[in-house]
Amino acid sequence: MAYQIKRVAVIGAGTMGAAIAGLVAGAGIPVLLLDVPPSALTPEEQAKGLSLSHPAVRNRIVSQGFERMRKARPSNLFSAATAGLISIGNTEDDFAKLAECDWVVEVIIEQLGPKQALMERLEAVRKPGAIITSNTSGIPIGLIAEGRSAEFKAHFFGTHFFNPPRYLKLMEIIPGADSDPEAVAAMRAFATHRLGKGVVVCKDRPNFIGNRLFSYAGQVGLNFALAHGYTVEEVDALTGSLIGRPNTASFRLLDQVGVDVMYYVSSNLYAAIPDDESREVYKDNDLLDRMVAAGKLGKKVGQGFYKEVKQGGKREFWPIDLASLEYAAPQGTASVDAFIAESGKLKALPARLRFMLRTAAEEPDNRGAQLVAESILPMMAYAARRLPEIADSVADVDSAIRWGFAHELGPFQIWEAIGVAETAALMKARGLELPAWAEALAAGDGHFYTAIDGQPAAFNVASGRPEIIARSPLAISLDELRAAGREVRANDGASLIDLGDGVLCFEIHSKANTISAPVMEMALAALDELEHERWVAMVVGNQGKRFSAGADVSGLGAAAQAGDWDSVDELLDLGQQIMMRLRYDPKPVVSAPFGQVFGGGAELTMHSAATVASAETYIGLVEFGVGIIPAWGGCKELNARIIGAAAQSGGDTLKAFQQVFETIALAKVATSAHEGRDLGFIRSSDSIVFNGDELIGEAKAAALRLAPGYEPPERAPRCYALGRDGLAAARVAIYQMVESGFATEYEGFIADKLAYTLCGGDLSSPQWVDEQYILDLERASVVELAKQPKTQERALHLLSTGKPLRN
Repeated sequence: MAYQIKRVAVIGAGTMGAAIAGLVAGAGIPVLLLDVPPSALTPEEQAKGLSLSHPAVRNRIVSQGFERMRKARPSNLFSAATAGLISIGNTEDDFAKLAECDWVVEVIIEQLGPKQALMERLEAVRKPGAIITSNTSGIPIGLIAEGRSAEFKAHFFGTHFFNPPRYLKLMEIIPGADSDPEAVAAMRAFATHRLGKGVVVCKDRPNFIGNRLFSYAGQVGLNFALAHGYTVEEVDALTGSLIGRPNTASFRLLDQVGVDVMYYVSSNLYAAIPDDESREVYKDNDLLDRMVAAGKLGKKVGQGFYKEVKQGGKREFWPIDLASLEYAAPQGTASVDAFIAESGKLKALPARLRFMLRTAAEEPDNRGAQLVAESILPMMAYAARRLPEIADSVADVDSAIRWGFAHELGPFQIWEAIGVAETAALMKARGLELPAWAEALAAGDGHFYTAIDGQPAAFNVASGRPEIIARSPLAISLDELRAAGREVRANDGASLIDLGDGVLCFEIHSKANTISAPVMEMALAALDELEHERWVAMVVGNQGKRFSAGADVSGLGAAAQAGDWDSVDELLDLGQQIMMRLRYDPKPVVSAPFGQVFGGGAELTMHSAATVASAETYIGLVEFGVGIIPAWGGCKELNARIIGAAAQSGGDTLKAFQQVFETIALAKVATSAHEGRDLGFIRSSDSIVFNGDELIGEAKAAALRLAPGYEPPERAPRCYALGRDGLAAARVAIYQMVESGFATEYEGFIADKLAYTLCGGDLSSPQWVDEQYILDLERASVVELAKQPKTQERALHLLSTGKPLRN
């Protein structure tokens, strides 16, 4: 049957359940969020004379969960407006509403009995064909569905999100023995394309893939740290970004997850895996037992492996002594600092890991190296031993660890990068057991990853051979195209890549993807190349860590320091020329922003014919912090999009001006593409893509849709200048901001230049002006600001510290 998911229900409004509701609502899908009605009144409810039957009381628990989710930071919602797609209720009064839903996901307490009881109730109300799933993190799916009908079981399976679901990409789908493959495939497609998930289909084994390996690795690391006297600070210094993991490292992560959660997961897992040769690691110490008994449960109670302490008005995080469970001021990590510094000299992660593991083999007394080795090698060996129990392909394991825990590389990717045979030897030297299939691969100079007919392939333990890794046809890899000889042209800052079907890609790959001189040179080359008949459209995008951190201010700063104002003006003019050529090119240019899209990166985005933005796009014009204003068309574009649009529709142009002025003067940065749309950086006609792997492919598809019969926009006056009346109102507001201490005197000076530019100078009356008029004002204002010592101080401070200066 054809499955369509148009309405979703989430049962359980705890941290995870409410956040799942927020994610689904962000995708534009209505969500019903339910939780149990309370069994007792609070003192506040009693004081108000309320009863347990009052609607506000009946929905108290779900309302509290929804409000926590709505207020959480970082935000679970893509915009405040998406919260309007979530309706709330309770599992008694509103249970019948579940009959309207196409997908119901259970996110209640992690206990088998309550889950089974809920499934019995759901079977009585669900409509035929509705998919029911559980977000269990480890309870076997077959047990949860026990006693249900064949039709129910066919539409029931696990969908395990990772917290927070908006930001962690992994969803584990766990089919039961009776799950309909078509229903599973439909959910996989929905989760991939609509929710942006990286889906791994798991076997129905305890804790599935991610938590099975994470629990083991965490316990082994903890055991080793306790046995060898490592401090909390030492462990976290060694097991974060140094080894390709998040800065939360080990103990900070446990505080975030919850010490009690880790304790219960470990306890439950021990009983669930009687045949696991390594399960005794969960009984090697009682640290978690003691911490739970002492109420040291992590971040949610203010103390776990760290405790927040205020010292002299400043916040400090004091680590716990793993023996006494007492907190003390940070002592530093002197015993491992030299090892960390030496390892950190190697910027590429595979080279750094190889150095650290070789050091551990050669220097048994090196505390830093030994802990790193124990944090990596046992997990790799254990992952190998768990195949094919928990998965068949090494790629599924690596994807689960990267997507679920934000590691740069999965265990088999690390193994491959260091060398299969060498890594196996390092493991055996530490007494780690490997399965026969891994021994054979290492002995035969085999690989976990290879290519078949030019497509990436991974070793499948069940079949005993590499198999092509399935992926979306929209998942285009620029690196793979480059390796296949599809790079048309390149320099140190950018490349031109043939995406196929006549679509060119302009890829920035400079430091922080800033728009430097080489990038501008390649942008001009791209526009010239686009004139050739072989090309029908161009995509502006890359697959680095960010779209662009903006203009490379070092070039502008150097010219300003030298007093070469002609060069400053020429640089600004060149940037404007590039932007205008992008906007008015006879062939469509589609931008594909994601991550940080600052300053010039935002201007690059706004001058494209269309934008296909990642949902996780953090876009803003941040130039004000450097003491200047946008000068590559940013002021002009926001004027046209917001002030000009208001004038055209008969709206309040002064209110529109205030919005644009505040957006630029406060350097507002959207926390999602949805917010970017609200701020005017992304048009209502532009697309938002949830799966970053498909971003370039979606942008290419959009470019191909635009190409036939494409006509660039008409060159007509589209900016609305408020003139002296608008400027006078702005100057009153600026004066008040300075007088109230909200802005410094110099920030008032910068704000005046911004207002002057947005208002079109001191024109005698409001009027339409062409784009070049505002562009000229942008450029003149920035040249004048660049001459100011305080702007030069701001630019120098940003370059030397990476932080803005308010002077």
